[in-house]
Amino acid sequence: MRRSDRKRTDPDLGVLTSRLLFAVQEELFETLAAQGHPDLRPQHGAVLAYLDEEGSRATDLGRQSGQHKQVVGKLLDELEALGYVERRPDPTDRRAKLVVPTARGLDQMTRSDAILAAIEERHARALGVASFAEFKRAFGAVVEGQRAWRDG
Repeated sequence: MRRSDRKRTDPDLGVLTSRLLFAVQEELFETLAAQGHPDLRPQHGAVLAYLDEEGSRATDLGRQSGQHKQVVGKLLDELEALGYVERRPDPTDRRAKLVVPTARGLDQMTRSDAILAAIEERHARALGVASFAEFKRAFGAVVEGQRAWRDG
């Protein structure tokens, strides 16, 4: 079978994963825009998805998202200018800064959680609750296995 034929009938893991990511991002950010957050872009998710309500260090956001510190810094600058986060001194380490969501950032976080829960609920109804739970478990195992590929 030629590669081009296989791609159309049996997409590989990378294609399926990217299709899922882009479709979820599209629904999430279009819905957020309709709910009062039109200035957010999917790239901002690299920070917002991992931000704790109490605040997070930029280095932790980079590690969790897999983004370089320069990318995280640029995204934080954008989010700060848009009013979603602010940088504050870390009370446990005077040398460090915490990235803390503002009221606008907390609103976005609450709305994002609800939108993603609705997406999951829709898929659980379509596949069946048990099947969707098994899909998430298996998909999570694939993700962890892939992240560990260097460990051999």
